[in-house]
Formats: sequence, structure tokens, C-alpha cells
Amino acid sequence: MSAQHLLHAMGWVPGHSLDIQLCHDMLVITSAQEDRYQVGSRGELPLPASSRQMCRIEPGQPVLLAAFITHDLLVVHPVSAVARLLTDLHHQLAGGDSDR
Repeated sequence: MSAQHLLHAMGWVPGHSLDIQLCHDMLVITSAQEDRYQVGSRGELPLPASSRQMCRIEPGQPVLLAAFITHDLLVVHPVSAVARLLTDLHHQLAGGDSDR
């Protein structure tokens, strides 16, 4: 996945070591000391198949990337999670109860 503009803003250059964790159906990516995952030579963000499967991210499916630069953190939101969050928000805005 290419996310060069976000990776550049975060200072994550090719070869930068990353840690990728699953958290609430999202992938949370941070800098790492060890070289398990790395930013690719052309600035691509590695998203291992096992991590994508746990988040139900299908090949070619769009995702929402959110960078928290001051915390050295990048979050990958699957489109299904974004849709669910927006549905809940719209339900609350329309006066529905929040216990959905």
C-alpha cells in the first residue's frame, strides 16, 4: 500500500522499522526497534496478509489512514469499521439511543 505522503510527514523513510498490532478491528502501526516490518524501498507501507485478514481487509479494498504524528502512530481503518462508526454516529445524531 502506498502512503508516501503520510510516511514522509511522519519521518518514516524506506527501511524504517515498524510494529503492526491489531486493536479494535484496526491496525495500529508504530516505530519499532526490531526489523520485523519495514517501510518499503519505494515508500510503501507493509500490511501483512495475516493482519489484513484479522481486520477483514480484502485485497484492493479501500482503507482510511489516520496519522498521529506527535505520537509516532499510524492507524489503518478498514472501510467496514468506518461505515460502522459513521452509522452509529448518524444514529445518535438522529436521536437514537447509544446502546446499539
